[in-house]
Amino acid sequence: MDSTDVINPATGAVFAAVPSNGLAETDAAIERAQRAFLSWRHVAPGDRARLLRRFAAVVGEHIEELAGLEVRNSGHTIGNARWEAGNVRDVLDFYAGAPERLSGRQIPVAGGLDVTFHEPLGVVGIIVPWNFPMPIAGWGFAPALAAGNTVVLKPAELTPLTAIRLAELALEAGLPEDVFTVLPGKGRVVGQRFVTHPAVRKVCFTGSTEVGKSIMAGCADQVKRVTLELGGKSANVVFADADLERAAASAPAGVFDNAGQDCCARSRLLVQDSVYDRFLALLEPAVKAFRVRDPALETADMGPLISAGHRAKVASYTAGAEIAFAGEAPTGDGWWFPPTVLLARSAGDPHWREEVFGPVLSVLPFRDEAEAIRLANDTEYGLSGSIWTRDLGRALRVSRGVETGNLSVNSHSSVRYWTPFGGMKQSGLGRELGPDALLSFTDVKNVFISTDS
Repeated sequence: MDSTDVINPATGAVFAAVPSNGLAETDAAIERAQRAFLSWRHVAPGDRARLLRRFAAVVGEHIEELAGLEVRNSGHTIGNARWEAGNVRDVLDFYAGAPERLSGRQIPVAGGLDVTFHEPLGVVGIIVPWNFPMPIAGWGFAPALAAGNTVVLKPAELTPLTAIRLAELALEAGLPEDVFTVLPGKGRVVGQRFVTHPAVRKVCFTGSTEVGKSIMAGCADQVKRVTLELGGKSANVVFADADLERAAASAPAGVFDNAGQDCCARSRLLVQDSVYDRFLALLEPAVKAFRVRDPALETADMGPLISAGHRAKVASYTAGAEIAFAGEAPTGDGWWFPPTVLLARSAGDPHWREEVFGPVLSVLPFRDEAEAIRLANDTEYGLSGSIWTRDLGRALRVSRGVETGNLSVNSHSSVRYWTPFGGMKQSGLGRELGPDALLSFTDVKNVFISTDS
């Protein structure tokens, strides 16, 4: 079997090698998962719940180990990596409550009894990106397992280590063999086989819109269910009546967290023209204070980008652009890039329109509420965003007017595991997390029982 080198993005050095599954290994794993489904689906709800709670507890016992792996593999800051491992634990705990609550309905009918059941789909294929390897894996496998499905999961080629370790911890927690399988390998082999194999009844994909479209087209051939969480170009809209100091202080974390490698990054900053100059004056020291350093340090706010190739792509957006100001970043080995603020000349600038997926913030002024909504919606994406205002009526009007799946008012929070998460337009299809996710891993079966003698 071939192998793939794993590189520490903070140093550029190879520190591990991971086997890369081929087509035969992928088919064999899917077939084992299909056999395991026949028994897993019939595990009593209370027993399935106990196993998931135990899985959550075992993950909780290994937070520091998982976080340390993510720092080295993904370049995430240690604080972020601890949160990510804790999120896997919490999502498992949340969905551990689901098996015993997966209730159908009794529907009034003439001549008998009509009831519905939520039946598991079978094998679920989950394709995980490199930017948040742990939590996005958990958002897929936790509700899928809770609903009675088995899971095959393909981690990103760049960042496979924490997914591999989570599969080991699942076995340690007592989950049966082949109920949760991690298959590192190339997307065009392992991920594509999830799309084409008839035993895989749903694919969950997080990644680029371009790849998501091809996965959706492939799944259509088998009328296969799909959940897509794709790109984003989210707006951070600051009105003149907002708490400008607070909005400026929070803006860097809203876009530069995880080095801007976040589909929810508020990478388009819209500021009302009457406070535009003042806001930029408040923003500059906050950007320059954002600490880019060794991600293993407790004081790091931001680590490196994921690869040399990605750093070159991010840098291409700043070439020739008008830089308002920038922070600092290490200059040694590794894929470092400073937090950078660009002034958009128009809404047609590439750095304003395209998903940079790096620590680059584009700024544009707006006149009034109507123009703010128009500019926020002037994108093919619709994943997240923020609105800053003290006017509750305006907050509600603009929230309803902006075409995006997740919005925060006077905040940059996008994700809570007990509330739904997902995009509109070309940012995706379906919802993860919260109560909405569970039922997407089931089919509704309707049963009529005649009471005629």
